[in-house]
Amino acid sequence: MAQKNDFRFSIREYRPSDEHVVMSLFRDGILEHVYPAFFKAMSHPDHVGVALSLSMAGYVLGGSSYFQALLFGSAWAGLLYYCCHEIYEGYMTGRLSTDMADIRANYLENPDSGLWVAEADADANGHSEVVGMVAVTGKRRGEKGERFDEWNGGAMGDGPEFAQDAVDGSYGEMSHAVVAFPWRRRHLGSQLTGKALDFCKERGYARLVLDVSSPQTAAISLYQKFGFVQTECHRNTHANRWFSKLARINVVRMEKFI
Repeated sequence: MAQKNDFRFSIREYRPSDEHVVMSLFRDGILEHVYPAFFKAMSHPDHVGVALSLSMAGYVLGGSSYFQALLFGSAWAGLLYYCCHEIYEGYMTGRLSTDMADIRANYLENPDSGLWVAEADADANGHSEVVGMVAVTGKRRGEKGERFDEWNGGAMGDGPEFAQDAVDGSYGEMSHAVVAFPWRRRHLGSQLTGKALDFCKERGYARLVLDVSSPQTAAISLYQKFGFVQTECHRNTHANRWFSKLARINVVRMEKFI
């Protein structure tokens, strides 16, 4: 059997038969960020200090009990993990109830949007595998003069950067950029990003925008290599605002003019 390193990939349009694997990729791709976000939050000096203080309090209140010290410190770690989980799960649930609830209508039947999958070429047994995905949603400034913030479900007023949009105010918004873990480090993320940019050029969009969470450092580095620049940073997510503050997760908006 051919090794994975021998596989080649092709980027093609989403098909209805891909629904199961695409949904699985999407869920796994979102929830995999929970642990990195948690460990990053726990390593922050402020949270380390709180955890140590709570452990000391548990030790004293428990009558020099190491178990009580561990329990109090673990409670703080558990709270941070819960916050991280709620942020990413809230985003995932929100998308599953909106655009991902009807992929055909939102992407296949909408000429201004598109969803593509990366498929590993067939092996010796004739089996192919969907190992990545990316989507672009067409946005128009003329719709109530607002744009959609996909992390908090709200609308954000236009800023000065909109002045350079296409004549009709349209632009592309990239989302759902996921590569299955065993297939990473093969430049597949770059190919998917390139596909999104090519689609925007074909549609005449002046720019491509995307939102990424601050713990996704590898993704941010990739987009920077493509010329994306950060234009916004906020903590408005689908979860309670205090969860974002405790988890220290920011939503970073990046844009690239085409």
